[in-house]
Amino acid sequence: MDDERQAPGLSALRLAGRQSHLKVGTTLVLGITALLQLNLRAQEAAQTDMFSEAEKYERFMGRWSQRLAPLFLKFAGVKEGERLLDVGSGTGSLALAIIGETRRAEVVGIDPSRSYVDFAAAQTTDPRVRFQIGDAQKLDFPSASFDRCLSLLVLNFIPDARKAMGEMRRITKPGGRIAACVWDYDEGMEMLRKFWDAAVLLDPAAARLDERNMAFCRKGQLAAFWRDAGLADVEETELVIDMPFRSFDDYWEPFLDAQGPAGIYVASLAPEQREELKKGLRNTILDGKPDGPFALKARAWAVRGECPALGIEK
Repeated sequence: MDDERQAPGLSALRLAGRQSHLKVGTTLVLGITALLQLNLRAQEAAQTDMFSEAEKYERFMGRWSQRLAPLFLKFAGVKEGERLLDVGSGTGSLALAIIGETRRAEVVGIDPSRSYVDFAAAQTTDPRVRFQIGDAQKLDFPSASFDRCLSLLVLNFIPDARKAMGEMRRITKPGGRIAACVWDYDEGMEMLRKFWDAAVLLDPAAARLDERNMAFCRKGQLAAFWRDAGLADVEETELVIDMPFRSFDDYWEPFLDAQGPAGIYVASLAPEQREELKKGLRNTILDGKPDGPFALKARAWAVRGECPALGIEK
């Protein structure tokens, strides 16, 4: 006899067991999905907190974005008469560079920070540019509505970069270009490389916060991401600027404003730890020389690619 004849209730027990496993599995999947969604929301909240005060950000990083923007525009190949989207426009460095170097191009800048949007809007009265609250992962524009989509020093701070890329492809016209650049946090962005090296020397646990761990900051990573997204004619290059500082304090004091990962780390330190870090950085940067003007190099990786003529994603 088979099992069912020997034990008439066995089939029912097996069915109940399978249903129970299915229910547990479904509950587990739903739980993991909820945790992932919670994690994304936490990441988005963290980005908002660390990039929340426009004037402090300008003193910390915005002044360097202004130096990098013209180099990036030249690489991106912006043309007269184009309509462009600036994804993560921040305090306006890229959008303002676009209208400063063209006569007929139009640009829309989107950023999740109200402080940044208001600051950027206050920098110009040119009708060719406007700034608005927006999320790179859910762009509020029709498909194929921009000739070119650009992003300056933002991509590696977006919680879901793949989702953002899908949106940038969607709103860019077939044949249009998508371009972005990020700092080389691993080696070439000396301002932050010196900071994190000094921090990790004093506090090894700081290594997990080091921005060299972020996505896209090494050579080839942006190009690989662009190709994986289906863009054509992908090119990557390096962009290098000088960062002139008036003194050590001109370098150090912006870290005290709690902007960006490094600023958030400094804000988390006890006063004596903060002073020890300051002393270590002073010794590294001045290297025994009298305090005064000095310059550091900053390298960014830039990439561009063309949207294919067919298969606009929605």
